[in-house]
Amino acid sequence: MSDAAPSSEVTARIARLRAEVAAHDERYYREARPLITDFDYDLLKRELAALEAAHPAEAATLGAASPVRRVGDDRSEGFARVKHRFGMTTLDNTYDEGELRDFHARLVKALGTEELAYTVEPKIDGVAVSLTYENGHFTRAVTRGDGEEGDDITANVRTIRALPALLATPPGEDLFNPATPPQLIEIRGEIFLRDAEFQRINALQEEAGEAPYANPRNLAAGTVKLLDPALVATRKLEIVLYGLGACEPAPDADPAGAGFDSQSTFQSRLRAWGLPVVEKFWSVRGIDAVIAAIRELDTLRRGFAYPTDGAVVKLDAFAGQRVVGYRGEGQAARKLSPRWACAYKFAPDRAETRILAISVQVGRTGAVTPVAELEPVLLAGTTVKRATLHNADEIARKDVRVGDTVLVEKAGEIIPAVIEVVLAKRPPECAAYVFPTSCPACGTALSREDGGVKWMCLNADCPEKIRRRIGHFASKACVDIDGLGEEIVDLLLAKNLIRGLPDLFRLTRDQLLPLKKSGEVWAANLINAIAARRNADLWRVIHGLGIPQVGAAAAKDLARRFRSLEALAEASLNEIIQIDGFGEKTAEAVRAWFNQPSNRVLVAELTAAGLAPSAPAAGPAGGALAGKTLVLTGTLPSLGREEAQALIEAAGGKVSGSVSKKTHYVVAGEEAGSKLEKARSLNVPVLDEAGLRALLAGE
Repeated sequence: MSDAAPSSEVTARIARLRAEVAAHDERYYREARPLITDFDYDLLKRELAALEAAHPAEAATLGAASPVRRVGDDRSEGFARVKHRFGMTTLDNTYDEGELRDFHARLVKALGTEELAYTVEPKIDGVAVSLTYENGHFTRAVTRGDGEEGDDITANVRTIRALPALLATPPGEDLFNPATPPQLIEIRGEIFLRDAEFQRINALQEEAGEAPYANPRNLAAGTVKLLDPALVATRKLEIVLYGLGACEPAPDADPAGAGFDSQSTFQSRLRAWGLPVVEKFWSVRGIDAVIAAIRELDTLRRGFAYPTDGAVVKLDAFAGQRVVGYRGEGQAARKLSPRWACAYKFAPDRAETRILAISVQVGRTGAVTPVAELEPVLLAGTTVKRATLHNADEIARKDVRVGDTVLVEKAGEIIPAVIEVVLAKRPPECAAYVFPTSCPACGTALSREDGGVKWMCLNADCPEKIRRRIGHFASKACVDIDGLGEEIVDLLLAKNLIRGLPDLFRLTRDQLLPLKKSGEVWAANLINAIAARRNADLWRVIHGLGIPQVGAAAAKDLARRFRSLEALAEASLNEIIQIDGFGEKTAEAVRAWFNQPSNRVLVAELTAAGLAPSAPAAGPAGGALAGKTLVLTGTLPSLGREEAQALIEAAGGKVSGSVSKKTHYVVAGEEAGSKLEKARSLNVPVLDEAGLRALLAGE
């Protein structure tokens, strides 16, 4: 530690690093859209920590507010805040085996023995969460937040199918058996998406003409912060649990406690209670055995269900953990990281290759996305030929050029991305890349979004936009025309049989017959499939039109409110914004879409071509709940959720997935979560099942 006053250059560097780390924290924790890799972020934070340690007077200018002395904050608007009974900390990271041995040496000195027992677990690259179980019943899920207080995401976590609402008790066990769950326990873990689910969601993104998500961790983080649990449920989140927070009575209390006194016995309890746990963990003694376990994990990790980026090493005995405690205790208002655990992170999978070309893709909405065409290179077990460049600003920031040698990394071990240019290997003839000013598909001048990073083709007749729009409209998520996949859409466009959506409903069997040998059955099937969707549900058609900000849930709300395309086209901004759950941005996007003359023509042509969407069944105009919006939460004693929703809709009411000031009633059953708390905070009337039945009866 230096006592000398820092030079102006050091002071300036510390200030820049603080600003940079704080900005990356905001992008990572709150927005789930990091600009740099974890490895590069760790390097920045390590440099800042070293400079502050060397210059304590400079460090004192921010004190506990320095980015190296606080936990990243993931709290966001729209969620109730909940204080953790036992604070959630982060782990100190290392990429170096020597530092791992230093970690062991500090514990040996503190505990007075070389023969320390450890556990080694996969470090899961997911979203940290704390679950509360009371008398075995799942009652709450909370994000890490700032370590002391997090966001209540209970409703979203309840959509995870593998998570039991009630902890299992082995046959014959009772309250006084150690395997019985304690009265209250906080269990920590990670929410994640499997690779296959991540790829499925990205396929839908690309089908819709939208940019793919960067990696599973970012998508999982964004999903748990959605305000619509119904949408969350479509994304198949998963969870794995491994850590202990608060526990009442204490975990090693006897006889009525949970009966575990170490991380390894706690893992056994989690498994016995029926909770999803890590696929493999090691119980070892001594640092050499720890390093051997980490090396074994590195050979196994790509076969795990969840993305892993390292190993977590923990002192096994809880008694020893209590002795060494936490970094920050007694110095700051909150604990920062445990001295009894650390994360050993694997160096990211990177490969060096050359950029052969930079191509641009046009999406359904007109967004133009650049892609690097690469010399094939083996990366994380697969051959990579293409990598995302994100947008024009990213190309300029990294100064990526055709002919450059670049480092390519699989972000989250899934999507290849260009990380940086190897400037030492840049050929002298490499010219700076100039992002196109016109659409590569139709030649129309590109336009930039106000305040955004995307370049857009605004030509409604752009052939690539049309191709992707038709594919989106016909997809299973929208109108669901059986047999009208991407290959058939391309064929119909190539033969000039269709030029837009209305032409689908004008196709004839005779037009299709010449397209395939022995095509009579195929032609008849496709014509019949299209005819069967002329009366598709209105919400499917609205979703298929590709209105910005309007997914399936919003499309259903619009269909219920306006009941026809014509009525929706004429709806005012004020009428749209009155829909429960619609914000100003969504309402403005809907109104702006229908204000475009080309879109009005499209709706008119679809109607003329025979598209007649089916309006949702309406409740009786004079029903007991006509015009009322209700929210269901928890488990009702005798009504299933679907039955309750059907009764409400039959009485003229609407069931919404989120609570707002526009909600008329919240119906709360057992294990009601954050929706109940939000209803109380907004003074929304709360009913039990008996109250709902009385309301349905008009009482």
